[in-house]
Amino acid sequence: MKTFIFDIDGTLLDTEAMYMKALDRVLRQHGLAYPYETLSQTFGITSLDALKQLKVPANMLDQVLTEWSQAIPDFQSTVKVYDGIQNMLKRLNAAPGTQVAIMTSKQQYEFKRDVTPLGLDQYFSEFVFFEDYEHGKPAPDPILVALKRLHADPAQSVYIGDTQYDLQAAHAAGIKFGLVAWGAKNQQGVSEADYVFAFPDEIVDLV
Repeated sequence: MKTFIFDIDGTLLDTEAMYMKALDRVLRQHGLAYPYETLSQTFGITSLDALKQLKVPANMLDQVLTEWSQAIPDFQSTVKVYDGIQNMLKRLNAAPGTQVAIMTSKQQYEFKRDVTPLGLDQYFSEFVFFEDYEHGKPAPDPILVALKRLHADPAQSVYIGDTQYDLQAAHAAGIKFGLVAWGAKNQQGVSEADYVFAFPDEIVDLV
């Protein structure tokens, strides 16, 4: 493989608690309570799609989205870089002929809030954010944007993530999908992953 495109949440960063605890608090304030497992199944798609999947009433969507966004920083102290990620990214960057990129459902301001302070952005040559495409995962659009910008050969490209939505987007875009076991936990619908990585360094073996 020559082109490595990464998801962020649940793949590079452990951010599930930050997003889900904030969402849980906001929904409960509106009289909507869900098991944490149900909330976590929306992890990895856009915030609006997550609320729609949870069947939050349409007339509440805008308010809940706003309050959820405002609540997230209260839980930012729970975010951490998974062990071994930085070393893996350094090794990928050092390999001849490789390209390393980000494709995420995050908006740019979220990236600057969550990722930039941790110094991870230095390892990537291209970034595809929520603002860069019309349809998010599981549609192939954001991965296709990344491939086009990188002038990448799909046959030599892999998308690395932790959810069924990542898998579906990768396969819809015609590239391989690598599942990270450290972030996937009990995610459903990921049995068709082309690769499964127990540790970050295993990703480098694809070069």
